[in-house]
Amino acid sequence: MYFSIIIPVYNRPDEIRELLDSLVKTDYKEDFEVVIIEDGSNLTCENVIDSFNSKLKISYYKKENTGPGDSRNFGMKKAKGEYFLIFDSDCIIPMNYLSEVSKQLKQEYIDCFGGPDRAMSSFSNIQKAIDFSMTSVLTTGGVRGASEKINRFQPRSFNMGLSKKAFIASGGFGNIHPGEDPDLSLRLWKLGFETKLFIEAYVYHKRRIDWDNFYKQVNKFGKARPILNSWYPEYNKITYFLPTIFIVGFYFSIFLLIFAQDFFLKLYFIYFIILFSVSTYKFKNLFVGYLSVKAAWIQFSGYGFGFLESFIKIIVLKQEPKKAFPELFFKK
Repeated sequence: MYFSIIIPVYNRPDEIRELLDSLVKTDYKEDFEVVIIEDGSNLTCENVIDSFNSKLKISYYKKENTGPGDSRNFGMKKAKGEYFLIFDSDCIIPMNYLSEVSKQLKQEYIDCFGGPDRAMSSFSNIQKAIDFSMTSVLTTGGVRGASEKINRFQPRSFNMGLSKKAFIASGGFGNIHPGEDPDLSLRLWKLGFETKLFIEAYVYHKRRIDWDNFYKQVNKFGKARPILNSWYPEYNKITYFLPTIFIVGFYFSIFLLIFAQDFFLKLYFIYFIILFSVSTYKFKNLFVGYLSVKAAWIQFSGYGFGFLESFIKIIVLKQEPKKAFPELFFKK
C-alpha cells in the first residue's frame, strides 16, 4: 500500500526536522511520500525540507493561513497515495510505525484509524506531565479513551489514518478548530464508514506548549464539544460532562467547609495523591509527579469551564456557534 504522509506546519521548522529525521529511520520497506503544507508561516521550514530531499520523497507546498484542518485537506488533494497518514508537526514517529499500520490494515482494512501517543524519555518534565494528563486513565484523557470502544474510536489528527475513498466521500476536515477531528469521525460514521484504534501504532507527541497555552488549548477543546453535540446529538455522551462536574464539585466541596463538611474535599485530596503517586512511579521523578497534578488541574478546569460556557451558549441559549465562539472557526 502506498502511503502519503500529510503534515501541516505553522512556524515550526525545528519540529519538522525531528519528524522527518524519525521517518528516515523507518523500517518500512515500501515506497511512501511525505506531503508538507506550510500554513501561512512567517518562519518557514523550506531549508529543512531541502536537507531531506535526498533521503525522502517530499512534496512541499506553501499557502495562506487557513488552519490545520484545511491544510490537511489541501495536502490530501495534492497527495498521490491511496491511504493518508496524518501527523502534527510536533510528533516523532517510531521506527516500526509504518510497518505496524501496514500489518494492521492487511489484517483488517479500515477506512479511518487513530493511534495513541507516548512521551519519550528525552521530553522535558512539563512535556511528560502534560502527556500524562492527556493520556492517563485517571484524567479526562483517560475518561475519553475509556469511553470509546476500540472499534468505535474517534481518531485525533496528530496520529490518524484516512483512506482516499473516505476523504473524497466526507470532504475531509471542517473549519472548526479544535474539534475538526471528532467532527470528521462523526461524519464518517454517518456516511457508513468505520473507525478503529490501532493500539500499537503510537507516536511520540511533544506538545510544545507552556501552562498558559495548555489552558487555552483544553479550554477550546471544552468549548468545541457542545458544538459537536449540537451537530450530532445522537452521539452525545454523559462522559463529556465529567470535567465540568469535577471542577464544579471541587469548588462546591470548598464551600461546604463553611458548614464543617470536609468529606468531599478529602476525596479530591486522595485523588490528587493517587495522581501524584502514579505519575511519579511511571516517570521515576517526584517533580514530574507534582507537575502532573498541576497539568491535570489545568486540564480539568480549562476543559470544564470551556464546556460549561459553551453548553450554556449553544445548548441552552441556542446561539450560533460561529457567532458565540468565532475563535474556534478559521475563515477560508
